[in-house]
Amino acid sequence: MILNPLGHTGLRVSALGFGAMHINDQRTTEAEAGALLNHVLDLGINLIDTARGYGLSEERIGRHIARRRADFVLSTKVGYGVEGVPDWTYDCVVQGIERALKLMKTDWLDIVHLHSCPLHVLEQGDVARALNDCRQAGKLRVAAYSGDNAEIDFAIDSGAFGSLQTSISLCDQAHLKTRAARADHAGIGVIAKRPLAGAVWRHAQRPDDFAEGQYWDRFKAMGIPNAEDWADVALRFAAFHTGAASAIVGTAKPANLRRNLDAIERGPLPAELVVAIRAAFDRQGGDAWPGLI
Repeated sequence: MILNPLGHTGLRVSALGFGAMHINDQRTTEAEAGALLNHVLDLGINLIDTARGYGLSEERIGRHIARRRADFVLSTKVGYGVEGVPDWTYDCVVQGIERALKLMKTDWLDIVHLHSCPLHVLEQGDVARALNDCRQAGKLRVAAYSGDNAEIDFAIDSGAFGSLQTSISLCDQAHLKTRAARADHAGIGVIAKRPLAGAVWRHAQRPDDFAEGQYWDRFKAMGIPNAEDWADVALRFAAFHTGAASAIVGTAKPANLRRNLDAIERGPLPAELVVAIRAAFDRQGGDAWPGLI
């Protein structure tokens, strides 16, 4: 597995990351969740990404792979959903981190993101201060932000964050056009979320979901020459041609995990295809297409 430096954080993360959102409820049994998480680590994927809002995900990570804690970089997201505490406050962030430590049975978290925190809250500074206070206390290694648009611009410029998680895909190239160079110059690590753009090529009609609907519109407008395997193209584009250290893909199915890993093992796309993908985004209104939170 390819391991890439995550900016100047000192962490090295696998080019393919595992998004643990799909082990969030009983549609995946406890035995299946445990087998999948261990299989992820056995394959050499070392970045496990979860969130407070992902149901049973944090609890299952703690139950099934806490004993292998040295084998992986653990990423989660906080800022909301702490009983009796207002969302997007200093106390909510601190208590969310404490809960994550307990649920995942670990003494430290590697990366903790503010999860789509509104811009006006970021500007107030309390939530970023909470993250960095917890970092100084040894509870986490990297204070991070997860989101898009003006919030990501603020996060890059603020100096408060060592890493970002943002939407990057062949249908969502806003980060490449306006932010990738700035993040790199600041030494900020970047993790790509939604690298498959909701796999919208599978749909014969426009999906009802807001984000997938937007991606479907973009994909159709771009008119990229047909590919035999769009999932392969999309994942390799995000993982090798965007400056991201890792591309996070979520699945509850081992077969999908294997396909994703096979794509990464095929390496970068042909240069001419990358040029065509970038040009198609620019040609069909890319400057007017914001990232999707």
